[in-house]
Amino acid sequence: MLAAAGARGRVRELPVAARTAALAAEALGCPVGAVANSLVFAVQATSDAEPTPVLVLTSGAHQADLRRLATLLDAVSVELANPALVRTATGYAVGGVPPIGHRTALPTLVDNALATYDEIWAAAGVPEAVFPTTYAELLAITGGTPADVAGQPAPGQTDQDRP
Repeated sequence: MLAAAGARGRVRELPVAARTAALAAEALGCPVGAVANSLVFAVQATSDAEPTPVLVLTSGAHQADLRRLATLLDAVSVELANPALVRTATGYAVGGVPPIGHRTALPTLVDNALATYDEIWAAAGVPEAVFPTTYAELLAITGGTPADVAGQPAPGQTDQDRP
C-alpha cells in the first residue's frame, strides 16, 4: 500500500504498542514532535448537517485546536471522532490509523509543524507498526492540505518542546 501510494519508507515493527506519540517517540528514539498523529475529527458544515470525518495529521508535540480546525474547515462544529466513526471511515482502530489506505477518501490537513523534521514517523495500520516519511511525502501521498493546526502543547509538553 505504501509503495503504491508513492511512499519510500518501509514499515517498522515496534517492540511495544505505541498508541500515543509519546510512546512511539520513546520506542523510536526520536522527538515526540516527529511523530505524526493521525486524528479523525467529526466535522459539521452546518448545524443540521451530519458530521463527516476529516483526517488531521498533527505533530505529536501539540494538540490540534478545535476552533482553528473549525475555521480552516469552514465548519460550525469540530470534535474528535468516536472510535466507531474512526473505524467506519478508515477501517482502522484508534491508535494505528495510517495517513493513507482508508475505506473512504478523507479530506486531510497536514500540520505545518511536521515540516520542521527531516524524518517523520506515521502509523502503519496497527499500534505496533510505523513507517518513516517526510512532510513533502505526507502531502503527496495523502493529497492533504498544509495547515497550522496547533493549539496548546500536548499534555506533559511545554512550548519549548514544540518545533
